[in-house]
Amino acid sequence: MKGLKLIIFLSLLFSGTSFLSAQAFKGYGDKKVQVGFIPYGYGNGLGGALDYGLTNVFSAGAGAEFYFGEGSNNFYLFGRGDLHLTELLSMPSQMDLYPGIDLGLAGGKIGLGGHLGFRYFFTNNIGAYIEFGSRGSLGVSINL
Repeated sequence: MKGLKLIIFLSLLFSGTSFLSAQAFKGYGDKKVQVGFIPYGYGNGLGGALDYGLTNVFSAGAGAEFYFGEGSNNFYLFGRGDLHLTELLSMPSQMDLYPGIDLGLAGGKIGLGGHLGFRYFFTNNIGAYIEFGSRGSLGVSINL
């Protein structure tokens, strides 16, 4: 049953269809909040980020991740920048493919990372995201 649910979710995610005319990245002034689970990187945990559109293809933001378990590296506070490829790749407007970088503090040490992310908005305000790279993350993305 879990496999069937995953197949249905991924089919909707990559189908390019939309129930409403959702738009994943609107360019300048676009604001997104994302909250999710972190399965790898500095550890397993929960995280969140805020992104703000600076141009029609670039956004900057900040975030925080908190990791379960013992150790001094149980948090990561960071700034991030993303390059949004939706227009360049002629993707449907409810999809957002973005490579990005982040720089911050991980347990009192400098942390530097990169990611490739994908967002899909089911409605004008609610979507899902996944990021792969030096750390992984998946969860909910919200238009503000």
